Amino acid sequence: MKCVLCKVGETQPGKVNVTLHRDETTVIIKDVPADVCDCCGEYYLSDDIADKVTAMADEAVSKGVEIEIRRFAA
Repeated sequence: MKCVLCKVGETQPGKVNVTLHRDETTVIIKDVPADVCDCCGEYYLSDDIADKVTAMADEAVSKGVEIEIRRFAA
């Protein structure tokens, strides 16, 4: 797929670190499967992966965590 951001690169399957900020919580999720632009590094998550990442962040917020670093597990 052509990158929407840079409009030059093509996306390739890879893994990225996703950082999310919610209220007073910061969650870093490592090794998230994504399509990554080979030119600018922009990444795109599938709907299923995005739902899982969001659920992980919601869980951290509900526990009152300030900073959490997790590895993605499918």
